[in-house]
Amino acid sequence: MLRADCGRCAGLCCVVPAFNKSADFNIDKPAGRACPNLRPDFGCGIHSGLRELGFPGCVVFDCFGAGQHVVQVSFGGRDWRGSPEIAEPMFAVFTVMRQLKELLWYLAEALTLLPAGSLREEVTGARAETERLIDTDPGELAAFDASAYRRRVGPLLERVSRAARGAVQGDRTRSGAERKGRGGRRDRTGADLIGAKLRGADLRGVGLRGAYLIGADLRGADLDRADLLGADLRAADVRRARLEGAIFLTQPQLDAASGDSTTTIPGALARPGHWS
Repeated sequence: MLRADCGRCAGLCCVVPAFNKSADFNIDKPAGRACPNLRPDFGCGIHSGLRELGFPGCVVFDCFGAGQHVVQVSFGGRDWRGSPEIAEPMFAVFTVMRQLKELLWYLAEALTLLPAGSLREEVTGARAETERLIDTDPGELAAFDASAYRRRVGPLLERVSRAARGAVQGDRTRSGAERKGRGGRRDRTGADLIGAKLRGADLRGVGLRGAYLIGADLRGADLDRADLLGADLRAADVRRARLEGAIFLTQPQLDAASGDSTTTIPGALARPGHWS
């Protein structure tokens, strides 16, 4: 399961990460210390007013199901309050598990983008290996270098991206969109596009992996087959934008952006409540 089930977790996302007082969090909180808003039953005391009270970062966080897996599977239903001795290893496992679960999300989507062939077989193998890792003994998993593992799988996802974007990029070149400058360069990986004026832009097949699109004006933009893996969409205006065909787009990215009922989104994702 790659969706959070907070009722089966133990508030791990409210304890494990560190918060710095900012536009996303209204307090400073060190890693491993429970947020003061965490209730004894592991619910959030201000859940209904998180944005208004200065905690939009909590609203957009998604563990991809890591929390309930750690509590219910890795630690057999125990929690860090009832069993304080497991707190440190549980927190360490959650940090690793969250990265692996997010990677599983990307690998699952990659399989929907590929026809039968050798590349699809590689993705299937990587998915199986990642699924095996999430059920590894907690002691081993706590020491596992998830970042290094993701860097190893990263090039595979880049190959999937190129394959998925290829046909769309060819269409754009034939239509003259690139020559006329309506869509810009096809690879904007890691680009600083903070506040960029991209209203109505043809971004079909553009590589925006890791791009900074904070506050960008993407109203009416076409992002069919645009690679948005890791792109920062905080406060990006995506009203009337076409996002349903974007690849490697996640729920936290949508939740961080500002859209409306005219924004089209992938079927696997939910329209954020604050967009209304």
